[in-house]
Amino acid sequence: MNPALARLRDRRLVGAATRSQTMAYGASAFPANLLLQTFSAFVVYFYVDHLQVPAGWIAGAMVAHGILNAVLNPVVGAASDRRRTRWGRRVPWIGLGIVPLVVAFALVWMPPDLSPTGLVVWFLAVVAVYDVAFVVVVLNISALFPEIFRTTAERARGNAPRQIFGLVGMILGTAGAPALYGTVGWPGMAVALGVVCLGFFAWSLAGMVERPVDEVEVRAREAAMPLRDQLRYTFANRAFVTYVLGSLLLQTTTAILLAAVPFYVRYVLGAPETDATFLLGAIFVAAIPAIIGWSHVVRRVGPRTALLWAVAVYGLATGLYMLPGTVLGAVAVGLVVGVGVGGMMQLLEVALGQVIDDDERRTGLRREGMYFGANGFVVRGSVVVQAVVVAGVLSATGYDAAAGDAQVASVATGVRLLMGGFPLVVAGLALVCFWLYPLRSRDQELVPS
Repeated sequence: MNPALARLRDRRLVGAATRSQTMAYGASAFPANLLLQTFSAFVVYFYVDHLQVPAGWIAGAMVAHGILNAVLNPVVGAASDRRRTRWGRRVPWIGLGIVPLVVAFALVWMPPDLSPTGLVVWFLAVVAVYDVAFVVVVLNISALFPEIFRTTAERARGNAPRQIFGLVGMILGTAGAPALYGTVGWPGMAVALGVVCLGFFAWSLAGMVERPVDEVEVRAREAAMPLRDQLRYTFANRAFVTYVLGSLLLQTTTAILLAAVPFYVRYVLGAPETDATFLLGAIFVAAIPAIIGWSHVVRRVGPRTALLWAVAVYGLATGLYMLPGTVLGAVAVGLVVGVGVGGMMQLLEVALGQVIDDDERRTGLRREGMYFGANGFVVRGSVVVQAVVVAGVLSATGYDAAAGDAQVASVATGVRLLMGGFPLVVAGLALVCFWLYPLRSRDQELVPS
């Protein structure tokens, strides 16, 4: 083997990650979120409006996509935990998955000239590859986070650049993609975003360094705890159960809020639909500095207390959406909501890292893949809950798409509840979950109460 390649294979992290490793690792969130946001925001529009595939067919294909993605998370996570190579556990999956991920993403937007039936088959096949590659790459990147950054202080510092990179990726995926496909077409957009993402993933590999382990001892512990027992123990872990339920509730509130924004702007504020950009922009703008602020908070008070504060800020702030009658007022509310969103982005993975540390103290195994996979499986339910709640409220209040702006008055009331009332109540339930979260200290060496 080439000496340089051998050094790359054998590198291991001892001590704290360097600043350059932290930045490189954090950069991985930019392409991951850019791909995810572009796909989520525009794939239905592209196939239904541009390619004229029947909407019901694409809806069914998206359901299949969601189910596959959810199932893949725990499967890939468990496999990653138990598959050890000379290159490590996580890095080989990431290195082998990046190119298929970027290529599959590009092919989604570059279908051949097919009938509507053929296009649905193309969509299902290419998106299946995209799903597998996305989960393989992103889950293993996430699983490295608690390993690279070992204490609450390290994780708070290490997660801040990662979440900021991720927010920028989300913003560009929402705002940059239309500018690209409007200028160079859909295939041009796919190629441009693919090249950018490939470059960022290549950079991020420099920060993905695993720690040395005693392979003989670890394999003996894994043999003593079969996969079935690991699954049972994971979902019987009180710290994980309270964490993942709280996370699911928070993800549900944000999904509903984002889905309701266009309705809120048009039917409550009486403004053009394009003004939704200002409401969403306010949240993003406030979230970036808030991430840094919450990084300092969690280092002082620990994950549980910081999460309680962040969820309280977020829940109370979303409740304020019940009040404004103007876009300016809603933007002001969005700035406060962004403070809570920044807290959730910064703190949720820090808390999950603490759960994993506590699990290692009890089992002797590092099972990051299992926990991130199980978390991904559960929180996918937020998409289903969002669709049911939004459709149910609109239907119950008499919403009629054909009526345009001439909706009955109850529609505005229902939309206000979607934006403010429902998130406030659900965030309150999440607050209860995190109140019951049993790990009260900052780091694993301290005994939970």
